[in-house]
Amino acid sequence: MPLTKEPDPPERDVSTSDLTAGEREGGHRTRREWSARSITAALVAAVTLVAAVATLVDVVAVRAGRPAAAWRRHLADELATRPVDDVWMLTGAAVAAAVGVWLIVLALTPGQRRWLPLRSPAGCPRLRAFVDRNSAAVLLRDAAMRVPGVGAAHVLVGRHRIKARADVRFRDPRQVKDDLTAVLDEERDRLALARPPRIAVRARRRTR
Repeated sequence: MPLTKEPDPPERDVSTSDLTAGEREGGHRTRREWSARSITAALVAAVTLVAAVATLVDVVAVRAGRPAAAWRRHLADELATRPVDDVWMLTGAAVAAAVGVWLIVLALTPGQRRWLPLRSPAGCPRLRAFVDRNSAAVLLRDAAMRVPGVGAAHVLVGRHRIKARADVRFRDPRQVKDDLTAVLDEERDRLALARPPRIAVRARRRTR
């Protein structure tokens, strides 16, 4: 569970109506941590550096009186002679557009999807905490296994929904489902998530 501390916010008077639901319950809303995306940045930087160095070296060679590199002459000829509706031109444009959209999405979204933000304590609004989705799933699964009648349980924690599936050894599956939903609700609230996901429970009787 990583902890980070934000810079001091400017002082201002806050009324009760300005507080979010999480703040009125004794905590502050916490946004997702932004990912550094070092691998993506390194790949883009490497490709850009290689292309820039290769072009610069070839331009310097031409300025020095040498002929242009074969790859640059071939690329210039292809771009000058191929029609716009050529399949390779359309394919290259589609790939370039897809990469551009992907980079824009990465730039505008925070990432870190495997971390769920927790509510900050009321007295420490600058303290930010996160819990791993797999760790939250383990806690919820352990709570589900304590429900009488549950022989096996599988819990998947998403950003907006918690999906729980339980195999019932004894008792009425409907009663087990109700008890399981109540237990998971309580355990989810104890996690103090900033945006508590909805819980979807499916209970089935184990046939063998």
